[in-house]
Amino acid sequence: MDGLLWIAIAGGVLALIWRTNVEARTVANDAAHRACGESHLQLLDGTVAFRRAKLARGAEGRLTLLRTYVFDYSDDGAARRQGFVILRGRDVEIVGLGPTLVYERAS
Repeated sequence: MDGLLWIAIAGGVLALIWRTNVEARTVANDAAHRACGESHLQLLDGTVAFRRAKLARGAEGRLTLLRTYVFDYSDDGAARRQGFVILRGRDVEIVGLGPTLVYERAS
């Protein structure tokens, strides 16, 4: 019986991690779509791709997860450029298009 309990707990933790990652990707995808739309750019491939995650301290000193997503966009339909979205927890921290930051969260 103890083995089944641990399997159930592990399954629940994995499901929670999976759901949190799906929600974060949705937030990053929405931010990329919004940044491209506001800058009159075409978001190529229609989605973001996960690049990396790391732990960092927030303004309050608490540990939080920084996730970086990348995406490709074009201003003319031919040239492919790469942008990025950084999330702090579930909040958009920075959206960058090439050398330009489109959005940076006020500290």
